[in-house]
Amino acid sequence: MGSEKTPDLNIILEFSAGAELLFGNVKRRQLALDGAQKWTIGSLLKWMHANILTERAELFIQGDTVRPGILVLINDTDWELLGELEYELQPNDTVLFISTLHGG
Repeated sequence: MGSEKTPDLNIILEFSAGAELLFGNVKRRQLALDGAQKWTIGSLLKWMHANILTERAELFIQGDTVRPGILVLINDTDWELLGELEYELQPNDTVLFISTLHGG
């Protein structure tokens, strides 16, 4: 039988136009998520909120989704075309968050 571990789901997160300021000023982050579970953008956002969001969560998360003014691109495609929160992450996906909010 063997005790083969499910391989990790490797993805890349990128933050731009100020979104990186909410994540410890890191613009690019490689993640190895637990491959035994299905990961959607919705579950990724919950994970990000719990694990890597360092500043003012209300500027990034609103309810269960990103707040208006944050653009989300998955492999350079607008997430609205891919099912938004329901999109199932695939190995080596790049998820880019771009803040369109400026000022204070």
